[in-house]
Amino acid sequence: MLLRRRKRVMVLGLDCAEPELVFNRWGDELPNLKRLMEQGGYGEIQSSIPPITVPAWACFCTSKNPGQLGFFGFRNRKGHSYHDIWIATGDAVKEPRVWDIASREGKDCIILGVPQTYPATPLKGLMVTSFLTPGIDSQYTYPPALKQEIADVVGEYMIDVEGFRTEDKDGLLKQIYDMTAKRFALARHFVRTKPWDLFFLVEMGPDRIHHGFWKFCDPEHMKYEPGNKYETAILDYYKYLDKEIGDLLGLLPRGTAIIVVSDHGAKRMDGSLNINDWMIQEGFMRLSEPLTEPCDIREAPIDWLSTKAWGSGGYYARVFMNVRGREEQGCIDPADYEQERDRLAQAIKGIQDQTGRVMNTKVHKPQDVYTGPHVSEAPDLLVYFDDLYWRSSQTVGTGSIHSFETEIGPDDAMHAEKGIFIITGGGIRGGKRLHDVDILDGAPTILRLLGLPIPGDMEGKAIG
Repeated sequence: MLLRRRKRVMVLGLDCAEPELVFNRWGDELPNLKRLMEQGGYGEIQSSIPPITVPAWACFCTSKNPGQLGFFGFRNRKGHSYHDIWIATGDAVKEPRVWDIASREGKDCIILGVPQTYPATPLKGLMVTSFLTPGIDSQYTYPPALKQEIADVVGEYMIDVEGFRTEDKDGLLKQIYDMTAKRFALARHFVRTKPWDLFFLVEMGPDRIHHGFWKFCDPEHMKYEPGNKYETAILDYYKYLDKEIGDLLGLLPRGTAIIVVSDHGAKRMDGSLNINDWMIQEGFMRLSEPLTEPCDIREAPIDWLSTKAWGSGGYYARVFMNVRGREEQGCIDPADYEQERDRLAQAIKGIQDQTGRVMNTKVHKPQDVYTGPHVSEAPDLLVYFDDLYWRSSQTVGTGSIHSFETEIGPDDAMHAEKGIFIITGGGIRGGKRLHDVDILDGAPTILRLLGLPIPGDMEGKAIG
């Protein structure tokens, strides 16, 4: 009697890993990733809207879009308040993730560092939560007793680096390497000692090093200085990460299917667009009194009864409109909402950079990009300034709509709309270039590789 081989899937998530670097510029210097590409299929993966860690990893793990999930970033507006927000931790994810489904089907799962997993939840297997965890003093593992085992293996576990927006670049580099080393040491320990069918690891190091060091490595960055001390910092880290991946892959049982994926890519940051100063300039917002110094939008003296719109900051802009009967002091007649939203969107598309060039700005209406019961909870407009080369600031009173320092500290990189996707196993021909891969394809692809049925309400398709 022939025994059926156990189907195993290893998912290696590299948060923010950039396709241009992995597939093209540095491909020959990353031998383990290159070998996976030669053995299977690879290509760019379209991220979520917006291309942010939250909601992107949840979209990948559930195959549901943000309109189904009910969150549109780390920070989400509470109801229709002006400034109250809630943070989308693991409790916000109500849809079953791929490990929930696999656990119900009797599969052993190891979940290590996947965003939006705090607080840790029961499953058939074990879980170590991610960077939204308050700290290792909290209950960041399932089962709870796993905390002691982790301490025995790696000492003081690092969930994330502390303050990656810092001028202490030497300290930041050390933190990133230490974090990655501990994560992969723990992963190797789990591979050797625990039963598993699905192993899902996400490493945050690429994201942290991009935001901290992009200006040192990219000659097209406005702050780049040739010959600087950190010129090869990102490449050196990618090479180190590739070695860690190779050491882990060398422990996998024969026949394990492997997926390497990033939730989005990275690109240089050209500046910050002070969206609320622009709103004031164009008459969409009014202050009740003049500002004597810059302040956060939440502290600004806004005349809400005369303000039609305002924006929040981040790698994309969340723009909200002040609608009568919806917001507490709304001034836009609901009958005029669509007309006013279109007018605002067109005006935003006409914003110029500091040289007078009209930016290549994308403005999304949630109804055009989302489906599901939570679409109405999204911002009225989601804005990508200059194809995501500019971030959005929520500072008011700067004296200009353009800034070249961020209000959150040193940050060199933006998020790009496409990440990396590499897959081996499942009958995919070696070296095949994949096209039209979407972030929603993650969960169905994993389930197919595990030999499990794909729920009919998943929005993505299985790759391969």
